[in-house]
Amino acid sequence: MVLYTPSNQDTTGAKSHWPLRVSWAYAKHQVNKPTPLDADGEIIDVSPGKPRRKKRWWWFLILAIVALMFLASRGLSIYVSALWFGSLGYAQVYWYMFRLKIELFVIFFLITVVILRSGFWLIERAFAPFAFERRTILINQQPVSIAPARFLRPLAWIVSVLAGLIFGFGMREAWRRFALYSHQTPTELADPIFHKPLGFYLFTLPVYEVVNNWLFSLSVILLVAAIVYALLAVTQQGLSTAGSMARARKTSLAAVSCTLALLLLTLAWSVLLSRYPYLWEDHQPFSGVTFVEANYLLPGLLWVAGALFLATAICLVNAFAMRRVRVLIVAVAIPIVVYVIGTVLVPAYVTSFIVKPNELGRETPYIEQNIAWTRRAFGIDRIEQRNYDAENTSEAFALSDNRPTLENIRLWDWRALKDTLTQIQAIRTYYDFTDVDVDRYTIAGVKRQMMLATREINSEKLPEQSRNWVNEKLIYTHGYGLTMNTANGFTTEGMPKFVLSNMPIESTAAEVKVNRPEIYFGQETNTNVYVNTKRKEFNYPQGEANNLTSYEGTGGIRLGGLLRRTLLAWALDDLTKLPFSDDVTPDSRALIHRNIRDIVDSVAPFLVYDNDPYIVISNDGRLYWIVDAFTESANYPYSRHYQAGEKTINYIRNSVKVVIDAYNGAANFYVFDSQDPLIQTYRATFPTLFRDASEMPADLRAHVRYPETLIKVQGDVFGLYHTQNTSAFFQREDLWTVAQQVGLNQQSQQQETQSIEPYFVLMQLPGEKVANEFVEILPFTPSKRNNMIGWMAGRCDGDAYGSLLVYNFPKSRLIDGPLQIEARIDQNAQLSGQFTLWNQQGSHVQRGHLLVIPIGRSLLYVEPVYLKADRSPMPELRLVVLATQDRLAYGANFDEALTNLFGEAAKPPTEVKVEQGKSKVSPSAQPSPTPPPATQNTEQLINRAGQEFEEYQRLTAEGKLGEAGKKLEDLKRTLEELKKAKGKP
Repeated sequence: MVLYTPSNQDTTGAKSHWPLRVSWAYAKHQVNKPTPLDADGEIIDVSPGKPRRKKRWWWFLILAIVALMFLASRGLSIYVSALWFGSLGYAQVYWYMFRLKIELFVIFFLITVVILRSGFWLIERAFAPFAFERRTILINQQPVSIAPARFLRPLAWIVSVLAGLIFGFGMREAWRRFALYSHQTPTELADPIFHKPLGFYLFTLPVYEVVNNWLFSLSVILLVAAIVYALLAVTQQGLSTAGSMARARKTSLAAVSCTLALLLLTLAWSVLLSRYPYLWEDHQPFSGVTFVEANYLLPGLLWVAGALFLATAICLVNAFAMRRVRVLIVAVAIPIVVYVIGTVLVPAYVTSFIVKPNELGRETPYIEQNIAWTRRAFGIDRIEQRNYDAENTSEAFALSDNRPTLENIRLWDWRALKDTLTQIQAIRTYYDFTDVDVDRYTIAGVKRQMMLATREINSEKLPEQSRNWVNEKLIYTHGYGLTMNTANGFTTEGMPKFVLSNMPIESTAAEVKVNRPEIYFGQETNTNVYVNTKRKEFNYPQGEANNLTSYEGTGGIRLGGLLRRTLLAWALDDLTKLPFSDDVTPDSRALIHRNIRDIVDSVAPFLVYDNDPYIVISNDGRLYWIVDAFTESANYPYSRHYQAGEKTINYIRNSVKVVIDAYNGAANFYVFDSQDPLIQTYRATFPTLFRDASEMPADLRAHVRYPETLIKVQGDVFGLYHTQNTSAFFQREDLWTVAQQVGLNQQSQQQETQSIEPYFVLMQLPGEKVANEFVEILPFTPSKRNNMIGWMAGRCDGDAYGSLLVYNFPKSRLIDGPLQIEARIDQNAQLSGQFTLWNQQGSHVQRGHLLVIPIGRSLLYVEPVYLKADRSPMPELRLVVLATQDRLAYGANFDEALTNLFGEAAKPPTEVKVEQGKSKVSPSAQPSPTPPPATQNTEQLINRAGQEFEEYQRLTAEGKLGEAGKKLEDLKRTLEELKKAKGKP
C-alpha cells in the first residue's frame, strides 16, 4: 500500500506526493501523527516488517496442522470403510464408488480452476494498461495510493480455487448420475413428443443438466469479473487523454461482450434442456405435455434458444468490431422479446380462446398418452381385473369350502400384540419388540398365518449402575430370539397362543425351530460392540444366573494388532478404552453399522428401501431379515407424480430383495425385476453386488411378500388411472380412494378417520384354485363416499408373486365400506353400552384393524375388540365383531361370533371315519341334539330376558350407563341360563 504526504517543493510539473509503503494498521493509527523524516527530508519507513513475517509463519503452521489432521481423519475413515465393505464381501463396490467420486472431484476441480484462472488471466491482460494503474483513495480524510493488481491477482486465484472446490464436491455428490450415464442400458421405448428413448430421460438428461448448471455458473463468474474490471478501467483517474478513455471503454465493452456471449450460449443450452421436463409436469386434469405446450410453447422455446444463439453471435461481433453498449442491449433484448411473445403471450391466447372452449377435444391425444405412460410407470398396466358380485346370502360365503380362510383370519392387531408382548415376553426392561411382522409358516402340514416379533436389546435401557463401557461394548451385545403366535389364536385369558416364546426359545411345533437365536444385527442395534473377546457375552436371563455365550460368527472387522486396534479405536471414537482393554484380543471383532438400514443404505445408497423390514426363520433355524428395495425416478415421461414414502416419484419398481443374516450381518441383493432398465444399469455398474432371484434359497424365497410401500402407491395411482376412457378420466367420473376406517392417532390418542393400511390375508382368491394363498389386500371406495367399490390383492406366493388382481364390485347396488360397518358397530345398543361400561372402570376399549375379507362370493367384516387397563398396557381380546351386508354379530371369540352370525352353518363339517365298511361319526363333530320344545321354564327365561332388555334400553336412553351396564350383565346371565335350558335332553 502506498501513502502520499504533501511535499514542500514546487508542484509544477512534478509529483505532489512521496510514496511510503506501510501496513493498513500502521496507516490507520498514524493518521494524526507527524510524518517522520530523515536528514535529507525523506520519509522514514517504520512499517513493522519482522513481526508480521512471524505471524504469517505461525498461521501457515497452524493451517498445515489442521489440513494434516483433516487428511488423517479422512484417510482413517476411508480405511475403516474399506475394511467394513471387505467384511461384507463388497470391497469392489466401495472402491468403485470411492474412485468415481475422487475422479469427478479432481476432474471438475482442475477444469474449473483452469477455466476460471484462464478467463481471469485473459481479462487481466486486456485490462492491464487501465484497471491495474495505481489510484488514490481517501482513508480517514488522508489520501492513500493503492495498486489493484496486488489484490485482484491473488483474488483471482482464491476465487478459482474456491469455485473448483465447490464444484468438485458438488460433482462428487452427483456420482450416481455419471455412473448411470456411463453404464446405461439401451431402451427401445420412446416418448411421443421428442421421440427420445426412455434411457435419455433416466440416464443422459440428468448428466446434461448438472453439466449445464456448472457451465452456467462459470460463465456468470467470468461475466461478473469482466464487469468489475471494466468498472475499474473506466473509473481510472489517470486516464488524462480522450484516447486513453476511449481505449479503456472499448476494452471494457469487448471483455463484457465476450463473457456475455459465453453466458448466453450456456443459457441457450439451458433453454433446450428445459423443454424435456414438460413431459412429466403435473397439471390439474392430467400430466405431461398439453396441446398448447406441444404446439406452441415447446416450439416457442426453440425460437428462444435460436434467439439466444443469435444474441451470442451479436455479442461476439460487438466484441471484435463495433464495441457499442446499444449493441449489447439489442443482443439481450432479442431473446427477451422472443420469450415474451413465444412462451407467454401466444400460449396464453391459445389457451384462453382455442383450448378452453374445446378442452377435452384438444387434449384427448395427450390424456391418452398420460394414462398409458402412468399405468406403465407404476406397473398397473399389468393388473388383472375381475368382477366380484359381493352377494348378501349365506350361501354366497360357502363356509365349508372356505374353512382354511376362516381359520387364518388375523384377530391380533399388531399394535395390541406389540403392547402385550412387551408385558409378557420382554422378560427384562432392556429388551424391546420393535415391530410385529405377519408371515406364513407350515405347521403340521397346514399353512398358517403367523405373527413374529424379534426381541432386540436396547442398551440405553440398561440399569444406570450397569451403564459402563464393559457392559455396553463387551457383554450386552445382542438381542435374543423372537416370538411367534398364530394370527387368530387366543388363550382363555385373551393372550396369544405361542408357537415360539420365552428364553431360551420354546417351540410348540416341530417344524419351526431356532438354532441361532442371537440377534447381532437388527432394527434397533445402533451401537458398536466388540465380540469374541475374553469376556463372555450375556445371552439371556436364566434364574439367578445368566446364560452366557461367545460370538462364533464371521461378521465385523478383525481388530488385529495394537496399531490396527488403535486406528479402529480412533475411527470409532473409543480411543481411551479399546486400545487398553485386556479383554480384547487380536481375534476379537468390531461389529459396526449393525442397524440393517445402515447396512443397505451404505452398500447400495442408490436404492430406496421399504420402511418395514421383516424377520424370517430359515429351515436350518437361522434368522434373516428381508428388506424390499426399489428403483425410483421422477423423470418418467408423461407419468403423474405420487408420494411414495418420503419421496415424490413418477416411476417405481420393486426390483431387489435384500436378505441380511441377523447373526453375521451378511447382506445379499437379489434382483426380482430383471426388466427394469434402472436395475439393469446398476447391475452393469456393480456386477459383483447383485444376484438373480433364482439364487435365493428356497426356504427364504417362500417368505417374500408384496411390499407395503409399493401396493400403497399403486393403490393411489389406480384410484385415478383405472379409468382408461379419456372422457371419464377428464371429468373424474369414476375416481376411487383407499377405504377409510376409524383409527387411533398415536400422538393425540384420539379417534380419527384414517386410510386403511394394506393387510395380509391367507385366503383363497375368488376364481383361483389355491386354498391358502398369502396376499396383501387394499379395499377401495368411490371418492368422497363410504361404500365399497372394489379391492386390490398383491400376490406373494410362487410363480404368481408380484402380480396384482383387482376385483370390481357391481355398480348397481351399494356395498358397505369400512366406515359404514364402524357406524353400525357404534349404533349397536349392546356393543355401545358394553364399550361405555368398560371405558369407565380404569380401562379403555381398543378397537383393532377392521379387516374386509372376501370369502366365496361375499364379504366378511372382522374387527377385534381389546380391553386395555390404564395401569398395565396389556390389551386382552374380549370381543370379536363380525358383519355382513345385512347382519352383525359378536362373541367372546371368533367361533362364537361366527356361530352367532351364521348359526349352525358356521360349525365345522362332520368328520366321518370309515372302518371296515362302516361309518363312524367322530365324537368332536357329532351333531348337536335337537332341543326339545320350549318348556314353561324356558318361556319364563325368555320373558325375563325381554324385560331385562327393555330395562337396558330405557336406562341407556336416560343416560344411566352404570345401571345399564349392570342390567346388560343380568341379561347375559339370563341368556346363558336359557341356552343351558334349551340344550337339556
